Amino acid sequence: MANVAVYNIEGKKVGSLELNDAVFGVEINDHLVHMAVVSQLANKRQGTQSAKTRAEVSGGGRKPWRQKGTGHARQGSIRSPQWKGGGVVFAPKPRDYSFKMNRKEKALAIKSVLTSKVKEEKIVVLDELNFDEIKTKKMKAMLDGFKLDRALVVLDKREENVILSARNLPKVRTVLTNSINVYDILKYDTLVLTKDAVAKIEEVYA
Repeated sequence: MANVAVYNIEGKKVGSLELNDAVFGVEINDHLVHMAVVSQLANKRQGTQSAKTRAEVSGGGRKPWRQKGTGHARQGSIRSPQWKGGGVVFAPKPRDYSFKMNRKEKALAIKSVLTSKVKEEKIVVLDELNFDEIKTKKMKAMLDGFKLDRALVVLDKREENVILSARNLPKVRTVLTNSINVYDILKYDTLVLTKDAVAKIEEVYA
């Protein structure tokens, strides 16, 4: 089992924690990680783009001029794509881009990226994380103490003061354990978790 240090918010080591290999020590599956990212981004797409084909634009149904003798190239309709105001070739239409992954595939993808963070030593475990007041400066000072820039802060329960303190930091995001996803874990350089958050993640994914 991987053993990581546990710190307080001042940055002092207060203990250590053994991580469950069933969650933080699996064989990394790059294919499922890629699928999870593509799935998440595809599911965010609205798919509402639309353009008119030559069958839908307005315009006459007759030939604009006779076939021969005019000196112009032959034309069949002013709704053809080469005409101004004509239809679009293979026009995009509203569609659903989303696709689903199996529950086990999603779980393995998350465990893969969690394992990669442990191997890269890009994980910080705190004994607890709660503030008496909403103070962005306090959150910034805590992250600076660990020399963190882009961080994903994972909480085991909703701590409003912590969430609001991090809200104005553009490179910091806070999520609850039930909202962690592959894309966010990869997007942010370092994973910051509380001991209770680690326990909850292990409970769900072990």
